Parts: sequence; C-alpha cells; structure tokens
Amino acid sequence: KARDMAAAASDKPPLPWRALLLVGAVSVLHSASLRRDGTVNRFLLSLFDRVVPPNPAPDAAGVSSSDHAVSDDLRVRMFVPAAVARDGGGDLPVVVYFHGGGFVFHSVASAQFDALCRRFASAIPAVVASVDFRLAPEHGFPAPYDDGEAALRWVLAGAGGALPSPPATVFVAGDSAGGNVAHHVVARTPGSVSGLIALQPFFAGETPTASEQRLRDAPFGSPERISWLWRAFLPPGATRDHDAANVPAALRRDAERRRAFPPTMVCVGGWDAHQDRQRDYADALRTAGGAEEVVVAEFPDAIHAFYIFDDLADSKRLLTEVAAFVNRRRAAAAAS
Repeated sequence: KARDMAAAASDKPPLPWRALLLVGAVSVLHSASLRRDGTVNRFLLSLFDRVVPPNPAPDAAGVSSSDHAVSDDLRVRMFVPAAVARDGGGDLPVVVYFHGGGFVFHSVASAQFDALCRRFASAIPAVVASVDFRLAPEHGFPAPYDDGEAALRWVLAGAGGALPSPPATVFVAGDSAGGNVAHHVVARTPGSVSGLIALQPFFAGETPTASEQRLRDAPFGSPERISWLWRAFLPPGATRDHDAANVPAALRRDAERRRAFPPTMVCVGGWDAHQDRQRDYADALRTAGGAEEVVVAEFPDAIHAFYIFDDLADSKRLLTEVAAFVNRRRAAAAAS
C-alpha cells in the first residue's frame, strides 16, 4: 500500500526541520512530565504549554472568542466567525470540539488548540465550542465523557444565551484523545447531532497492531508513553480492551443495539502509530455502528497531530475537507 511504502522509504516523516525539532522537544517534555508513580508534573507541563486568553476582538480572519461557564467545574471557549458578528449567524452550524493530549495534556487555552479552533471557525464557517474537560490522572474515566455530554447538552439548549437561538445543526469533533471523547459523547446522545468528526482518534487494545509495531519510534508513537496514558485514564485494573479504549471491538460486540451513529468523518495519518485502529473504527461504524455514512480522509505523509502545524499542506487540506463534510451534511439535514 502507498502509505506503508512511504513510511518504509524513510525512517523520518516528511516534515520541515523546524516541525521535526518541535515534535521532538514536545515528546521529550511530555515524557519527562509523566512520573513513575502515576502522577503528572503539571509545573513542568506549564513551561511549554503556552496558554492564551479569550479575545473578544476579531482576529485577522474575523474570529472572536469568549469563555463561558457550563458549571462550576466546566467551561467552554466559544469561537465566533465574522458572519455571526455581522448578521447574527443564527443558521451557522455549531461544532463542539474536544482537544487532544492523551486525556492528560492541554486545555482550551493551549495556544495550538486555540489557533486550531479559530481556523475551523473561519474555514467552515461555524461557531466552535471548545470544551475544557477535566484531565487524567486527577480525573480519569469517565470524567471527560461526563463533561463532554454536559457541554453538548448545554450547546443544544442554546449555550446559556451565548448563541442567538438553539442551533439547527450541531457537529461533534475532536482530535486524538479528543476524538475518543467525541465518539463516546455521541454514543451517549443518540440522534442529537448531524455529524461526528474524529481526527486521528486515540483508541487502543491489548494486542498491538501492525502500525503500532512499525511506527513505535514515530512522533507520539512510543508504546511506553501510550501505556502510561491509558493507565492514567482507565479505571484501576482495567486493560486496554476496556470499552473506552478498544472502541472498534466494543462497537462490534454491541452490534445488536445498532445505536445508529451519525455520518462520520475519520482522519488517518500515514505516520500515525494508531492508524490501523482508526481504519478499523471506520469499518466498525459501517458494519456495526449503523452509521449512515463514513468518510475516511487519508493523509499518507501525516504524523499524529499534524494539524497543529498550520503551514503544512496537509493541515490546509484537512480544513478544506472538514468544511466540505460539515457543509454537505448541514445541507442534507436542512433538506430532510
């Protein structure tokens, strides 16, 4: 296969040297912050996880942002494109977004995810509601799913007045661990959204896949680091075949329930160690999840989390493909 040949042709992904250096530095610092006793050095993380405040003033693309409390322990950062500020934009879709970071790292204020949500808000265009779910190991399973469901229901009800009216079309999206959260939030709220967008979702299983073995040295592919993250998130004593982690197996095991997942887009990178599970997830959605449509967007040269680098051609193509999926499904929902 082309993606396997590309990965085999070189021992490093085709990235600009600055991106490779940054990925290497982040990987080292992430690993250094994970203690052997299962706790996290949050101070060390804070040294390289640059955070930015919300900004009510529109940026160059016309996107403004503001923070909103869903509850005492949960906030959402809303990214509003120029169309809403100009004419109310009540018919724009809303994308409820869950950031990546292995359930352990980052927040809605992390600079790279603030910037990513701004790009989505402008490109689609849509209101993006980025959810600041609680992090492991302090708050493991099922805290992110509980927070995600609460945030989605808050948005569906009109976002506490932050939206001009309850939205007509809502999508749920997330990257990496956020893609895992997005899946489980949609599973908890059947029939509530128009689509699911899973960008390189983070799944697992006790038996390593071919891509996990082949790309163990690829960016963010270290088996030791991945094992630590799952131990921090899953219930004590659980294995990576738990339903929270091994989602394709869980879908097939519960096929008789036919939860009817919404139309789904799955993004897969050719240099992502998790790619086999992501394609298996798409197949399970088709055969056991009752999904009306499953679109797999392949990026053969892409590492895990490539979309945080906004200058990459693949990152620009991802924006285009997500926008096309959202707008096509939005039109279909309006016509039905």
